[in-house]
Amino acid sequence: MFIRRFALLLVLGVFGAGTAPAQTWEGIDPISAGWSAERLEAARLQSKTLRPTALMIVQDGRVVARWGDTSRKVNLASVRKSLLSALYGSAVAEGRIKLSARLSELGIDDNTTSLTAEEKSATVRDLLMSRSGIYHPAAHETADIKRKRPTRGSHPPGSFWFYNNWDFNVLGTNYRQQTGEDIFMSFGNRIAGPIGMEDFSVKDGRYDFEKLSQHPAYPIRLSARDAARFGQLFLNDGRWGSKQIIPASWVRESTTAYSWAKRIRQGYGYMWWTLPEDTWGPNAFYASGYGGQIIAVVPSKRLVVVQTVDLNQNPKGVRTSAFIDLLKEIAAASP
Repeated sequence: MFIRRFALLLVLGVFGAGTAPAQTWEGIDPISAGWSAERLEAARLQSKTLRPTALMIVQDGRVVARWGDTSRKVNLASVRKSLLSALYGSAVAEGRIKLSARLSELGIDDNTTSLTAEEKSATVRDLLMSRSGIYHPAAHETADIKRKRPTRGSHPPGSFWFYNNWDFNVLGTNYRQQTGEDIFMSFGNRIAGPIGMEDFSVKDGRYDFEKLSQHPAYPIRLSARDAARFGQLFLNDGRWGSKQIIPASWVRESTTAYSWAKRIRQGYGYMWWTLPEDTWGPNAFYASGYGGQIIAVVPSKRLVVVQTVDLNQNPKGVRTSAFIDLLKEIAAASP
């Protein structure tokens, strides 16, 4: 009922994306700023072979380079999870959501077969870490996740990491129920508006239901230049200008690795991926979505790098590993 009512209000034009005016990016001359012209050009050519919709490089809050259409809005797929994680930071700080709350306390269940008592003992924090131990079918699962999903009851809550869309979708349900706010309206008012996103509208988000679960996915479209603002917000420890948008403690907590995907030497926090310190310096992290949607933050270089890929134009997308190789070239070009 809540979602249907929200959809009606969207049609009536009740909601906006926040009250602050949009802000344009300031650019710099990268060569004067100490960037290597040769390596930056090599990065541009490397990016061109990947066929992204746009790529944007920001250092210290100013644009070093932008290639492609940075104003074109693209479905960012699983980047949605990192956006929701940011909203959780404020809700937790305000006492509206408790990380220790168990699903049994929150009234969370699902379609047949419904959750067991052990599954309902999972906490909100377990879900944020993708460690719920609940392997119920979920909306927007890839074929690979479906194939690799463990059997129900095989791991107690908190004991095992598995990249689990059920956890991520239920966090969306829980956010709406505990705060009384729609995800996209909340993102517009609490993040997009205050940091001056140029293109975002609450109409860029939607809820996707599938019969196999009560809990919808919540895909969202963003432009590269707006996604870069979100990355810059996290590089700034949640601060924008004089205003603390996301608690700094949450930025650190949510981008800390609690699990490790050893094959790719990357960690997982609260719906953020982390990068190894020996290669990237301390506290590097990124949001990642199917097809090559990336918001990467490298504090040691004061860098934010965003890639968007319209899968209608490039159906094969861009592998995350290919983007990481490109990010290495960009980092090598920077002062």
